[in-house]
Amino acid sequence: MIGSFGEAFRLIFSGDSTLYQIIAVTLRMTLTSSLLALLIGVPIGTWLGSARFRGRKILVVIDRALMGLPPVVCGLFCYLLFSGVGPLRALRLLYTLAGMVIAQVMLLCPMAIGMMESHANNIAPQIRENTKGLGIRRFRTLLLTMNESRYHIATTFLTLLGRALAEVGAVSIVGGAIMFKTNVMTTAIMDYTSMGNFKTALALGIILLFLSLALNIIVALVQGRFEK
Repeated sequence: MIGSFGEAFRLIFSGDSTLYQIIAVTLRMTLTSSLLALLIGVPIGTWLGSARFRGRKILVVIDRALMGLPPVVCGLFCYLLFSGVGPLRALRLLYTLAGMVIAQVMLLCPMAIGMMESHANNIAPQIRENTKGLGIRRFRTLLLTMNESRYHIATTFLTLLGRALAEVGAVSIVGGAIMFKTNVMTTAIMDYTSMGNFKTALALGIILLFLSLALNIIVALVQGRFEK
């Protein structure tokens, strides 16, 4: 066991091209999907949290239900969309990085919306009261609410990154874990473990754990600054 950890650490610093290629694909997928989910989820979540209209609570309940959507279900849905009999088959997204990003965005968007809705619901009444007295229109009020939520937006983005890094179900179904193309750290750990290559699996696990720890530290720092 200790020897395996030692070999894993040596592999990390050995400049292994396969290992670094897997890490590069993982970072491209997580950064792209997290940023897209943030761009989609922040405006919708802020609007949902600050607006008051009939049916709002239903939308909130639907979003919270989607936040608990099993990744394998999302992966299956995307597979059916992208496969040879699916409506989006002409786009040839199956077993591609773009297809994996789309699956990730579908998983991350409800989370981004839910986090922003909860935050905006707390700060919106005071902002709405102030802007109403100044005669500011609704769109500018929405922009002001988003501006006041900038630290929370940063925290949301980091949370989405952490969630995307840990994802395995949807990306394995949509991406297929193809070496040098769609294999990411989580799927690679599963593959190397099943092959008995514990050295590489441990190396990837250590890197994934380090990235997760770094993200959580940054989230704690951002939240601490926000609370001041």
